[in-house]
Formats: sequence, structure tokens, C-alpha cells
Amino acid sequence: MATLQTWIAMPASPRHAPPLRFLIVATLILALLHAYIGLRLLPYLPVPDWVRGLGIAWLIFSWLVLPLTLLSRFIRHRGLADALGWVGALTMGLFSSLLVFTALRDGFIALVWLLLPERFEPDAVVWSAVAVPLLALLMTLIGFLNARRRARIVEISIPLAGLPPALHGFTIVQISDIHVSATIKRGYLNAIVDAVNALEPDLIAVTGDVVDGRVAQLAAHTAPLANLKARHGAFFVTGNHEYYSGEAEWSAEFARLGLIVLKNRHQVLEHQGASLVIGGVTDYRADQFVPQEASDPHAALAGAPTDAAVRILLAHQPRSAEAAATAGFDLQLSGHTHGGQFWPWNYFVRLQQPYVAGLHRHGKMWVYVSRGTGYWEPPKRLGAPSEITRLRLVSAPPDSYRPGTADYDHNSSGA
Repeated sequence: MATLQTWIAMPASPRHAPPLRFLIVATLILALLHAYIGLRLLPYLPVPDWVRGLGIAWLIFSWLVLPLTLLSRFIRHRGLADALGWVGALTMGLFSSLLVFTALRDGFIALVWLLLPERFEPDAVVWSAVAVPLLALLMTLIGFLNARRRARIVEISIPLAGLPPALHGFTIVQISDIHVSATIKRGYLNAIVDAVNALEPDLIAVTGDVVDGRVAQLAAHTAPLANLKARHGAFFVTGNHEYYSGEAEWSAEFARLGLIVLKNRHQVLEHQGASLVIGGVTDYRADQFVPQEASDPHAALAGAPTDAAVRILLAHQPRSAEAAATAGFDLQLSGHTHGGQFWPWNYFVRLQQPYVAGLHRHGKMWVYVSRGTGYWEPPKRLGAPSEITRLRLVSAPPDSYRPGTADYDHNSSGA
């Protein structure tokens, strides 16, 4: 008979597993939210009782499976873990839309009833209860199709004053937040690598959150990263999910695959007679996992030649920008936000990060935030398409700096 250890892979550190208290609290909150959806929708649906019963059964199933999804990475049996991951991710996406539309429905009904009681129609309670699950299903389907297709190519020009002619047109292809996991595997990553290589970049920047799971589980699926090709190589910085998944092991694995891992350090590149500094920092909250790896843009630039034409920082989270600008970088490339991934969560990202997506000006430094090349948990993208970003350095006149400029125009193409 299989032992418990045969089926469950215990985390190497308690930091890698969700705390028991968190799981209990999350389960209780999810119970309340599922009950809210059921009480506000099911009694008003004009359907037979057996259909209403199916609705209750789905809500109970959803409530039970969502907490289990958080633990799927610790299941040794990969078939079971992947199945649970897929079911949980799809369920999470549908539940999210159901919750949002149920709340919007209640808000709309309450607003009409309070402000325009003479216009309130009881039938609206019925048809709106029908509309909510239909809209949730439609958004989940469209979001799934958007998430599962290969990321589009986004073209960005970065205007830099004083850029030497040798670096005009220097291209960086950025990929970020792929989240190789139960639902994103080798085939998905192969398509990304092929698209990146087709762009023939001078440099490739991988700005963190490549994985969700341990090396033993996912190494076969991250192997395509070894095929990344660029004139000056592919550079990697850690994201918060690498620390959730065993950062030391993953950094070693990525180095084995040929990526240049930058942890609060830099490399100087010579390109047609001009020098360029490419620096990288650990994740903004890395010190919560490894105290000696606190993110430090100043350390990443320490010892760099003062006459370097351009200083570029790879930093997973946009909120590294303040320290990066102070340190003296000209451009920061980040990810982490997913652009919100799907509505309405893009509005909540702004509560934590200074920038959500696109090109922004932070003092004298440019910040570009990728919407991510994969997705996290729900295979769902709406209003925030995934991207493979091709950034091109271009010369700008000395007086082109304008404080506060944000969301520089860009074009996109791709599948």
C-alpha cells in the first residue's frame, strides 16, 4: 500500500507551504462567498428544482476544490496533481466572475430600488439572476481562449537621450510571468521560445515568475529555455514565485540551462564599440525568504563603469523603481502585475504597485511593465493580453525628458 509520503511531497521549508491558519481562514471566507452567490442567485432562477440542485452541488464542489488547488504542487503523483490543478484553475476563474457579477447585480438592483423606486421592475430580479451565470460562463470561455493562445508580440521604442549610434536599434526581448505549472507545460513554453528566437534579439530578459512548483516536478517542462538565443545571451532575475518554489534550486537549474542569473549584480556588455550595463535584482520581497538576498539596485550597479552608455535593470516588481532611479539606472524592465490579468482585478493592482502595465517615466528613468507571457492560476485573460515584448533602444534629443510622462504608445502583433 502506498504511504502518505508516496503521494505527498512535503515542502523543503515551512515558508514554501501555505500556513494552516491561512488555509482555515481562506476556507471559511470561501464558504461565505459561495453561500452569498447561492442565496442571491439560485432562489430567483426560473428553472426546475433539479437544476437548482445542480447549482448547489457546483457551489459546494467549488468551495471544496479551491483550497485543495493551493496544495496540488505538494502531491507527488503528477497525474493527480495536474488534474487537480486544471480543475481548480478553471473553477477559480468561473467562481471569480460569478462573484463579481453577483455583487454588481445586487448593487444595480439596490441602486434602482433606492433612487428610482417607480422604475423598479420585479422581473429584473429574475432576468438578472439568469444573466449572471451566463455572463460568467461567457467571460470564462473567452478568457480561457485568450490565455491559452501564444502571447502576442508587443513592439516598444525606448527613447534615450545621448544614446550612441552603436546602440540605436539595440533590441531586448522580454518575457515574464510564464508560471510553468499544472496548466502550462513544455509545449506552451516551446511556442514562446520559438517566437522569441524568431525576433533575433540582441538580448533576452526573463523577469521572474517562470515557475510554480519544484524543480523535480517541472524541470522537464522548463527545458526549452535552454534553446533561447540572443547575441548577448539571456538574463534572468527571480520573482516571488521562484521563492515559493525553491529559489536556490531553480536559480541553479536556470543557470544550467544557460540563463545568466543576476542577483544584485550586473554585467557589462560591449556592443559595436559601445558599453551597456545590464543589472538585475532579486525579488522586492526576497529578504522575507532569504534575508541575505534583499533586493538592492545600488548593489546591482556597484562597480559599473561610469562611462557606460546605458544602464538597464531587470527587477521583477515595478515598485523597485524608486530605488532603481536613485541608483542611476536609465531603464527598468519588470513584470509581476500581469496587467491585472482579467477584469476587474486590474484596478486592485494599483493598490500595491506604482505601475500596472506599459511604459512609464519615473523621474529620469523609464519603467516598462510587462503584462506577462503566461498566466497565474485561472487560465483566463480579459483586457490584459499576454505579451512577448520587443524593446528597441532609440536615440532621443537631449531635451526630450518630460517628468511624469506615462504609457508611451506601443504597437503589437502576433497570434
